[in-house]
Amino acid sequence: MKREIITTGDGSKTIQIMDWQEQYHSKHGAIQEAYHVFIKSGLDLFKDQELNILEIGFGTGLNAFITLIECQKRNLQIKYTGVEAYPVSAEELVQLNYLEELNAISRKDDFDLMHASSWGQEIEITSNFKLTKQQKLFKEIEDINTYDLVFFDAFGARVQPELWTVEIFQIMFNAMKSGGTLVTYAAKGSVRRAMLEVGFLVERLPGPPGKREMLRAKKQ
Repeated sequence: MKREIITTGDGSKTIQIMDWQEQYHSKHGAIQEAYHVFIKSGLDLFKDQELNILEIGFGTGLNAFITLIECQKRNLQIKYTGVEAYPVSAEELVQLNYLEELNAISRKDDFDLMHASSWGQEIEITSNFKLTKQQKLFKEIEDINTYDLVFFDAFGARVQPELWTVEIFQIMFNAMKSGGTLVTYAAKGSVRRAMLEVGFLVERLPGPPGKREMLRAKKQ
């Protein structure tokens, strides 16, 4: 499928899949969405602890990179696992402007290491952030009681409904620790019902720019 680099509403770039008219991040603002959904509504719940994070859809690495930038402010020791079936190409990565838009040029080596690191191996990016990238389908995740926080950032249910099913959310539920939290930009009723069916406690929150609501789920 044809892919293009586009500029989103806050000036940061993302990848658009033209056949689907679907983007890796919100067209209203890639960085704004990442901060609103995954930092403000997810990472901000934790401080002064060791934290295991699972990202569903590693993609451009934006969510992981922002988490790396933010973790020191919360005194967190993070082990971050990013699952991605179809990695972004090196040619696409060099066209993204996250370092500039985040005023993080000094962290270029960290960003490059995230993407250059081998799949399936834990890599220490900094003293308080370790990354493991896994190239596989989401349905192949077999972790049990492992993660405190899940960033669910799959392509939307409009184009990939199979990623938003009871089956997938059961895998998420199983992979999370008791009391763990899952956050996603999605707010569809079918997604909320699938979460509820597997046992999540689900709340609606105000959404990022361009979306009225988002969902946050807790493993009771």
